[in-house]
Amino acid sequence: MLIEFSVSNYRSFRDRQTLSMVASPRLSKARNVFSAGTSTEKLPDLLKVAAIYGPNASGKSSLIRAMGIVGRLLATPAGIHGDVLPVASFRFDETLREAPSVFEYDFVQSGLRYRFVLALTAQRIVHEQLLCYPKGKETLLYNHQVDSLGEHYTFGKALEGGKNVHCAWRRLTSPRMLFIAQAVTHSSEELTQLRAPFCWFQRGLLVVEQSNMQGLSTASIRFLQMVESHTSDLRDFLCALDIPVSAIQLSSEHSTAPPDNRKMTLKEFIAAAQGDKLTLTHASISGEAEFDFAEESCGTKNLIGFWLPWFMMNQAGGSGVLCVDELNSSLHPEIVGVLIGKHLDSGLNTQLIFTTHDTHLMNEKILRRDQFWISERDAYGATSLFSVHDFEGRESEDVEKRYFEGRYRGLPLIRQG
Repeated sequence: MLIEFSVSNYRSFRDRQTLSMVASPRLSKARNVFSAGTSTEKLPDLLKVAAIYGPNASGKSSLIRAMGIVGRLLATPAGIHGDVLPVASFRFDETLREAPSVFEYDFVQSGLRYRFVLALTAQRIVHEQLLCYPKGKETLLYNHQVDSLGEHYTFGKALEGGKNVHCAWRRLTSPRMLFIAQAVTHSSEELTQLRAPFCWFQRGLLVVEQSNMQGLSTASIRFLQMVESHTSDLRDFLCALDIPVSAIQLSSEHSTAPPDNRKMTLKEFIAAAQGDKLTLTHASISGEAEFDFAEESCGTKNLIGFWLPWFMMNQAGGSGVLCVDELNSSLHPEIVGVLIGKHLDSGLNTQLIFTTHDTHLMNEKILRRDQFWISERDAYGATSLFSVHDFEGRESEDVEKRYFEGRYRGLPLIRQG
């Protein structure tokens, strides 16, 4: 579960901006929050949903991309990063062009709170730090820092393995690799301390960008070919959202499923699905008809693609985080509202974070003031991120009306004439 995420010097984010999932203690709607208490410390309640609004080009998509940076690094095989790492600094400030982009994650995994800090340029990783908080006390696991004097590693006394193992992990970590990935990959079964935070990034934090949606649609069907027992889940998911699909078929170039397919990442499912052909059978009063996937509407394709990360989030031990760029893309507002309602009523400690332009969701009957976030860019091209709850107002106020009145800012400035 995510507590908060911060980013600075990345794309339109110049100064440090933070998306917090910490719930305000004075607002109602108990189904919208859950307890983040761990076995070692008491934490504030966390929000199940965060909806991010703002004009086009205000930084919403960049925020989702930023949250997925660690996942992209983990999904790239060692030595195949290409010429540059997937970051871009804030371009309107000359002093930041050569400075690293910085990403900070505070999260809970397996009953323990962690803080992971990552700083990198297009050429290399310059800072990587992992802290944990047993009994609420900050404890260093490791720190990797590169500066003008060279490369420095500091290993905390609590980090398992011993000096020889730590040195081996260090030698295996190249400038473009994450230390945590190399440590977990080259650990014996007895060394498990870093596996929990590593698995949170690999499978617990799922990031869906619009450019991935078509590949995800095919990957959803590929997954069902591997695990046939869940075929009815996708069919029922679509039917519940008024998509009358009675059967789904896949013609695949792959004769066998890869091993341990239930533990594959989204990237691996997409790669495995290349070359597959999808056929969906639709039912009506007149009978049934088959349609090739290419003939389906954008909305149906997006829903099929969305189903796989939705399923994976709800199967991740009840602690998954799903981040989606433009959740409302090609979907009717009622469908988006139903999806959010299903998530809130799931009974799981899972979180849904999404960007949208659909202001119908700005409804106090569905979400709380602290669940609406606004992004906007200033005259210098820098993105600011803030919550509606930061503004003075009542819990029962018409959030949508006040948003269009400009009370929370975050509206496009359109020139007339």
